[in-house]
Amino acid sequence: MLSVIIDARRGAEALPVLLAQLTAGAVDGLVRQVLLVAAPGQAGIDLLCEETGAEAHAGLETAAAAARARWLVVAPADFRLRDGWIKALETHLAGGGGPALVLGLAPGGLFRRPPWAVLVERRRLEDRRGADLKGLRRELGLRPVRVG
Repeated sequence: MLSVIIDARRGAEALPVLLAQLTAGAVDGLVRQVLLVAAPGQAGIDLLCEETGAEAHAGLETAAAAARARWLVVAPADFRLRDGWIKALETHLAGGGGPALVLGLAPGGLFRRPPWAVLVERRRLEDRRGADLKGLRRELGLRPVRVG
């Protein structure tokens, strides 16, 4: 099972689409919880949490500490999942897992770089202050293993 942390500090208007995609993972039993990283008092976040059951947190490290699953997917708010993402993540985790880059749908065409999220163990984020998605990817050296 996974906890999904979504960095909603930028691009929060795109959150409903990603949350809708994650519903299939929750129904399938893969997604256990969704945590949103948002600025205090950020417009619309409280209402979105109330409507979806997501939890709001001020930073990635506090969201990671509140996560109930061992494995986390950390994604930006405008991330879009590819078809088959549930099976790809289940297969990766069943095979022993390990940190991985989760590729999303490339907006705007075939030759654009696909957006990405990071699959990581909770313990890797809990003690990091001021953590961000790019820094996490760099720290983990995530390039070769791609899921999704």
